[in-house]
Amino acid sequence: CYRENILKTAKALVEDTKLLVSGAASSQDKLAQAAQSSANTITQLAEVVKLGAASLGSDDPETQVVLINAIKDVAKALSDLISATKGAASKPADDPSMYHLKGAAKVMVTNVTSLLKTVKAVEDEATRGTRALEATIEYIKQELTVFQSSEVPEKTSSPEESIRMTKGITMATAKAVAAGNSCRQEDVIATANLSRKAVADMLTACKQASYHPDVSEEVRERALRFGTECTLGYLELLEHVLLV
Repeated sequence: CYRENILKTAKALVEDTKLLVSGAASSQDKLAQAAQSSANTITQLAEVVKLGAASLGSDDPETQVVLINAIKDVAKALSDLISATKGAASKPADDPSMYHLKGAAKVMVTNVTSLLKTVKAVEDEATRGTRALEATIEYIKQELTVFQSSEVPEKTSSPEESIRMTKGITMATAKAVAAGNSCRQEDVIATANLSRKAVADMLTACKQASYHPDVSEEVRERALRFGTECTLGYLELLEHVLLV
């Protein structure tokens, strides 16, 4: 029942995505209508996903988290898409903002597809862990793309904060190795959820610290490079767990 509702609402959201992209080249009214429609649809989708997560029961909280994370990814992608659409409105087809818009739309569709795969996997206990790991790998890749962009963070933090956040990576690594050894679905799901947060927190802290006023250009470049290398190394670890 929930799966059918999620599927139907997700399809409606994909249609809203198409309207948003085409709306950038049309009138402000059409663009506003498309944005409002997509906002209504994502609210409905979040509700049916939450009901689906609740139906799993409280004895499987990690799988509930996987589902909630999937809808959060879709909501974030939609927010980015609406922002990209506003930036591309009334611009010529070869304007850089149009390429950014196409990229945002692609991420949006990827995340909706990922949500639907996750919903399907939830019904099959044998594939829950694998799917959770695949979704986390995709999420980390998207976070790394944001990290590597030229966008300056809204706030800065101290290098100490960045160092503190690397401890989460250490914990998540130990969890990933243990999951690879045990091959238990619940261990893999827990690893996927922990890895997602640990890497995202590290990337945020690293970028914020690298733009601290006291940090030189050379040190910033090194910090950003090491943040990227750390993430790529962790992705490789998760890929190995997935293979196992």
